[in-house]
Amino acid sequence: MTNIPTPPPLRRIETVDELAPAQAEAALALIAEAAQVDGQTAVSEQGRLRLRGGPRAGVRHLLLSMDGELLGYAQLEETDPVEAPAAELVVAPAHRGRGHGRALGTALLAETGKRLRIWAHGGHSAARHLAQVLGMTLFRELRQMRRPLTGLALPEPVLPPDVRVRAFVPGADDAEWLAVNAEAFSHHPEQGSLTQRDLDDRKAEPWFDPAGFFLAERTAGPAAAGAVGQPAQGRIIGFHWTKVHAEDQLGEVYVLGVRPGAQGGGLGRALTLIGLRHLAAAGLPTAMLYVDADNTAAVRVYERLGFTTYETDLMYRTET
Repeated sequence: MTNIPTPPPLRRIETVDELAPAQAEAALALIAEAAQVDGQTAVSEQGRLRLRGGPRAGVRHLLLSMDGELLGYAQLEETDPVEAPAAELVVAPAHRGRGHGRALGTALLAETGKRLRIWAHGGHSAARHLAQVLGMTLFRELRQMRRPLTGLALPEPVLPPDVRVRAFVPGADDAEWLAVNAEAFSHHPEQGSLTQRDLDDRKAEPWFDPAGFFLAERTAGPAAAGAVGQPAQGRIIGFHWTKVHAEDQLGEVYVLGVRPGAQGGGLGRALTLIGLRHLAAAGLPTAMLYVDADNTAAVRVYERLGFTTYETDLMYRTET
């Protein structure tokens, strides 16, 4: 009798432009499982939204499997006309330490011709080690900051005299908000490139609440053809979109922006306070936000409002 050993299962990486529904659900389940173990999701909200709803221009998905079981997932985005493609990846917790992360990273480098940026959410040591193995260097630091909303007084917001704040009206405000967002975040590759589809994705999420999406409008001053560099009367000049993470009892300063030409007059601080007071009134004990570490002016504003750094996301890139 001959005993023929069974060959080990082969690792397979498939790259696709669009995920089938079952593939999307498997990837989301893998991401959620890893987040439970790591205490931090490895794929951003934008990345998770891209898993459903058909193909997205410039987005590819890498699926690592063995014996038909999904063990790793990576997402590659190539929409920035200047910067290198950006990626996020995750490996099933029970299957780490077996080279799957390195295999996904190597596949991403091959897909992009070794021109790549990759996120390490939470800055975990294993992710830092993988970046070093792949020959990548630290490029960007994104801080998550938090502050309590209970037991500490929030100052009364002071708006410029010619500005009013109202709630976002879905549909009616979409186009103008997208334009203002693009202007306010022209320097920010992820936020500044949001499209109507991206906005619609978020409006369809269970957490979306227009009552917590504040728009600042100029109510007096230059008309539409008024002074150069000044927003026209009635136009949106700033916004604060808040988000509630009900399961974690967190209120987020989700997106805060002020239109160029309206900056420097205290509007950003006032909008921040309006959103924080809204979240506090909802009974949430803690507020959070994300800010780039090199945005020192914004970091100082948030620190004065009682925020401190809670954790850090790191982005690495190749030097080619």
